[in-house]
Amino acid sequence: MEFTRNNGVRMPAVGIGTFLMRPEQAEQAVCTALEMGYPMIDTDNAYK
Repeated sequence: MEFTRNNGVRMPAVGIGTFLMRPEQAEQAVCTALEMGYPMIDTDNAYK
């Protein structure tokens, strides 16, 4: 399932975010999400 944003860009309805996770937590969460087939991963904790 996905949504179409106001600008026409399509975005998955399900994803995982890493905000406020410690780097090692974020790494494990992203690896697990990729293995499970998550269509969207927001790695905002990497912006630090």
